[in-house]
Amino acid sequence: MRILLSCLQGFKRHSLPAYGFWRQYFVRGLQNAGHEVVEIPNVDWAEGVTYPLGRALDAWRTRTWEIVESFARLELARQPIHLFIGYFYPAQVEVAAIRELQRMGIPCVNFFCDNVREFLKPPAEYAPFDLHWVPEFEALAMYRKSELPFVHAAMPCWVPEEQKSLPRLESEPATFIGSSDVLRRDLLGQALQGGADFVIRGNGWLSDTAKPSKQIRTTATLVRNQINVVKRYGLGGLMTKIGSRVRPLRPSAIEDSRIGAPLSDSEYFRVTREAMVTIGVNRVPSTNRSLHRPLVYSRLRDIEAPMLGACYLTEWTEGLEHMYELVEEIETYRTAEELASKLGELRKDAARRTAMRQRAQRRALADHTVGQSIERIRAYLGL
Repeated sequence: MRILLSCLQGFKRHSLPAYGFWRQYFVRGLQNAGHEVVEIPNVDWAEGVTYPLGRALDAWRTRTWEIVESFARLELARQPIHLFIGYFYPAQVEVAAIRELQRMGIPCVNFFCDNVREFLKPPAEYAPFDLHWVPEFEALAMYRKSELPFVHAAMPCWVPEEQKSLPRLESEPATFIGSSDVLRRDLLGQALQGGADFVIRGNGWLSDTAKPSKQIRTTATLVRNQINVVKRYGLGGLMTKIGSRVRPLRPSAIEDSRIGAPLSDSEYFRVTREAMVTIGVNRVPSTNRSLHRPLVYSRLRDIEAPMLGACYLTEWTEGLEHMYELVEEIETYRTAEELASKLGELRKDAARRTAMRQRAQRRALADHTVGQSIERIRAYLGL
């Protein structure tokens, strides 16, 4: 198929959490599956995530979607476009433009991977899409209740051909890779104090960067923020936010000796593959959940690490048992104590680590590729 693709491509690096890898994963994954990818020139999709609601965002939407519609018309005059796939936050969506693409005969699919973190229900801006690509098992009930059409398919991930085999050696100790947040500090700090032996690679972990800088906020700003929380998450979200301030989470200290340098993109792949055990953490801070009872859902790393041939130990969450044969392909933990215990078991059993690497990589490359996800979409839409 010829697939028109919007996945946060941009002209420059914006001040957003890591997002540049999405283009590579979507484009290379689609191409590996034999599809032709069509990208729209002169559109900075990531820019649309940088604006607050207001005139600048409205101007970006108008400008961007006019380019999209014109480009689609010109392309259709040359040859068909079978599908439009976007990775859109609600504020990026121009409903009238989606309707116009559909009028041209192009089915429109939206992928979004933080539904349970961002929404209590799918936003109204998502309603016009022909189909929703939903990777989180925990978000399926939300989409069923909304009666929006959806397919449950893995987060898009791609690895180079030379990494679709097992690593030749374990050159790194057991490792967690990722930036610091209060939930990760709490979990990993407890595990280390409980005897776990691993290192952490990522930004914001060293003791001199751990404490957030204090921000001076006016009363008007605080009130405005609280109103926005209520609009987005309801009174329950506001109460959760207040509760987190009244009863804050106080993570265990992590010694600087446990912290390694952040990784480049190429080093990220290598360390993920060659770590004795790669550790995943699936809990995330969320306005609508208490830090003492955090939101947990399967993340991209649950596809990425096994696909790279890692020996993978990740935080248990619903849906993992449908993706992998637990214990045989990947291992999971529910608490810091269980993380320490299971990591200790894996460290002692090289044969099991090798078997897990092989089985999990085989499963990920067979069942969780972008190509497999597109087949589900194609079947649903009858393309």
